[in-house]
Amino acid sequence: MRSRYTSLFVTLMVLVFMYLPIIMLVAQSFNESRYGGKWNGFSLKWYEALFNDASIINATINTLIVAFVATIISTSLGTCAAWALNRYRHSRLQSAHYAIIYAPMVMPDILMGISLLLLFVSLKVDLGLTTVIIAHTTFCVSFVTFTVLARLQDFDFNIIQAAQDLGAGNVRIFIKIILPLLGPGIAAGAMMAFTLSMDDFVVTFFVGGPGSTTLPVKVYSMMKHGPPAIINALSVVFMALTFTVAIAGQFFTRKKF
Repeated sequence: MRSRYTSLFVTLMVLVFMYLPIIMLVAQSFNESRYGGKWNGFSLKWYEALFNDASIINATINTLIVAFVATIISTSLGTCAAWALNRYRHSRLQSAHYAIIYAPMVMPDILMGISLLLLFVSLKVDLGLTTVIIAHTTFCVSFVTFTVLARLQDFDFNIIQAAQDLGAGNVRIFIKIILPLLGPGIAAGAMMAFTLSMDDFVVTFFVGGPGSTTLPVKVYSMMKHGPPAIINALSVVFMALTFTVAIAGQFFTRKKF
């Protein structure tokens, strides 16, 4: 009986530790006080200030552009890489292939940021949104590859052979067989890539240039110079968007697949 209450207590403490800061952040976003030291009354002025701040809106637009483009490219490349790795898994170079894919996942962000910065400087490429997209695609491809590769472990290639025997073409096989069966894995990899791109700060800080400030970099600068109450409101808005996307993704996956 004592161990049962101990487990319950530990569970409650873990939940409090994880979710109490989020609850406080949501509450402080509606606090009229600028610094949140005390409750001065309910107010929406920080949300109004947030949506009237042009620099935050521009940073948000840059973040969404980078995230969407990097997600599309990395999902396409990662799916092709996963298919090739699974198709030729008995190749002698398979270990080298896995090492190449694993490298961006285990490499420290600061090392990747510095190496990509040196590459762009050596190639005399102007830093901007393009370099940020290339950098985000570089580390997102690995996560998409292994997510789709996990889905391919249970893929039955006999279905493709049966479809070919029945006269189905490559395009029809891809649309009717491969895409529906790999859809959940591709969707999961794309969502992971989008989240990683939206959240990245270190790599973006190194490879970003003038006019390519993303939201994490903007928030970092605001923490040093701006009012934290706007950051609270910004965090609540993005939490709501994240929950909405996650719920929509679950609903879409269950409906389609």
